Amino acid sequence: MNASESFVLAIGTKKGLWLATSQDRKQWSFSGPHFLMSEIPSIGIDTRDGRTRIMVGVRSEHWGPYVAHSDDLGASWTEPEQGAIKFPEGTGAAVERIWQIYPDAESRPGVVWAGAEPISVWKSTDGGEHFELNRGLWDHPHRSEWGAGYGGAAAHSIVVNPAGDNVHVAMSTGGVYRSLDGGTSWEPRNKGISAYFMPDPNPEFGQCVHKIAADAAVEGRLYAQNHHGVYRTDDNAENWESIAEGLPADFGFVMLTHPRRAGTAWVVPLKADGERIPPDGKLAVHRTDDAGATWKRLDSGLPQSEFNAVLRDAAGVDSAEPAGVYFGTRGGAVYASADEGETFTEVSSHLPDVLCVRAAVVAGAPVTAAASA
Repeated sequence: MNASESFVLAIGTKKGLWLATSQDRKQWSFSGPHFLMSEIPSIGIDTRDGRTRIMVGVRSEHWGPYVAHSDDLGASWTEPEQGAIKFPEGTGAAVERIWQIYPDAESRPGVVWAGAEPISVWKSTDGGEHFELNRGLWDHPHRSEWGAGYGGAAAHSIVVNPAGDNVHVAMSTGGVYRSLDGGTSWEPRNKGISAYFMPDPNPEFGQCVHKIAADAAVEGRLYAQNHHGVYRTDDNAENWESIAEGLPADFGFVMLTHPRRAGTAWVVPLKADGERIPPDGKLAVHRTDDAGATWKRLDSGLPQSEFNAVLRDAAGVDSAEPAGVYFGTRGGAVYASADEGETFTEVSSHLPDVLCVRAAVVAGAPVTAAASA
């Protein structure tokens, strides 16, 4: 790591946000809670243009959902007028929860995507200050048939290719939708992904895909963690194939991919939809380095008795070398690995239910801000 770089770790919970900084990914300095007693289901850390902007989707029981951002590691927060995301007049809809905040590529500074409930996708061109509803997806003829997952009607995954013309969105429930024109038009792309709980187990859409992520080095390759099922596509989501063999279970929520290396992805298996606990009550991350042909169990430093689940966005990777892997549990424990999951260290415990974890390499020496709300 460059001596002028450091790390930031953001942890969103049911009762607020915690921020941590580190120079070595071993010792962390924490601030928080920020937004105490508000739910933080989504976080985006934008390190483009030489700055670090932390964006959070806040859900206040009193004020409702909104997007706040900080350019000084939480020392101060800006809450845009109208909450940054608001449905236009005439839609008859109101935002319930912001499920995803996704900064776009380095070549498109200022562009930030968001996924929300009810199922909708939004785009900002000013760094998350204001977002515009994607009408192509909102007006899609399938929308009336999309259902709510157990946690709500979520547009929870947004993946944009380097050129910006190819966009994939995953939703619960609805499945994977793809746009080849930057988000103007959308088509379902779920061939091979099972929906065993429906009358037709192989429908065009309606799957409960839990999370998707793109392979950083192979164009057109994506991975999916489904409601039972782990999949890969090598043809831009035209066809999906199972890569669950070798895992202790095919249920779970997490899907992470390496920031640079082809074929590397991480999942956190849970026993089943009816038993949302780690298999045998033993928490472990599983990594593939060959695009799902084989999987390696990684549990060094993790508790051998754990019955809390890890939610879809309660895990993240940084862009360091080697890549860091981070995740939090519904029991409030947060774990960090500086060696791609080979060994983990508990960096925080007894937090509220962890909903979202994001980490990034940032410029400059680490400075932890004082707690704010």
